[in-house]
Amino acid sequence: MYALYSDHYIIDLPPHHTFPIQKYRLIREQLVAEGTLSPEELLEPTLVAPQDVRLVHTAEYWERLMTGTLSPSAVRRMGLPWSEALVRRSRASVQGTLTSARIAIRDRIAFNLAGGTHHAFPDRGEGYCVLNDVAIAIRSLQRDGWMQRMAILDCDIHQGNGTAAIFADEPDVYTFSIHGARNYPLVKVPGSLDIGLPDGTRDDEYLAALETAVPRILEEFRPGLVFYVAGADPHEGDRLGRLRLTHQGLCRRDEFVLQACRDAGIPVAVTLGGGYGQDIQDTVEAHCGTVRAARAVFDGNRSV
Repeated sequence: MYALYSDHYIIDLPPHHTFPIQKYRLIREQLVAEGTLSPEELLEPTLVAPQDVRLVHTAEYWERLMTGTLSPSAVRRMGLPWSEALVRRSRASVQGTLTSARIAIRDRIAFNLAGGTHHAFPDRGEGYCVLNDVAIAIRSLQRDGWMQRMAILDCDIHQGNGTAAIFADEPDVYTFSIHGARNYPLVKVPGSLDIGLPDGTRDDEYLAALETAVPRILEEFRPGLVFYVAGADPHEGDRLGRLRLTHQGLCRRDEFVLQACRDAGIPVAVTLGGGYGQDIQDTVEAHCGTVRAARAVFDGNRSV
């Protein structure tokens, strides 16, 4: 089972910034130390090509991002200070998702140990999301003839407003989001199916909603590939989450989604999504749990 990781995923941020950028390094270290991933299963992505980015993002936004000429309000909306390192990080993360999707089509499962930047719109970044990795991957796969019909199963606590907007009029892409109804973004962009959950939702209620939706999506829409955004932020210890899922509940979530895809014969490209634990180790554990769940569900199906 291959996973994409780059040291470009980690950049310097101001002290006490809400985004726990070091989680990516800690996730990689933990997965290798415990043997869930071997060093040989970690692949390093290149930087996504500009022509791939422009399948989703406007030429003006891309130019301003590359040259550091975004307006102050655009940088505030993005939530991350502009730097050349931020641009490299964003491009590497997008390529990580695109490469993991190509590997998943061959191997049935692959990970990007980052990604899930679903708040990025064609003309702007929002909510710590600079480029929309899943949208760029989908458009690239469609252009190159790898896959046409795809679904996004987004289990991040925040609704994927940018992704829903990008694919609003695209019948070959299904956008599903299960999220906190009162959480960011304040204004939700309707996707193919949205489930908004009340604050304080616990494991059983969350899983009941998920178990009703996912099999129906896979059976009725029949995607050739699923992008699973496995956010850690529904965890009860998350600063931005407002739900009450335990680590066991998140594990059950991951196992259910991945098993449903495997049983349907649909390959899965997994991105990590958000996670902002009061204790960063809670976030690391939740993300590592997703990889462990994939190993448990798909073990025995490795091509190498």
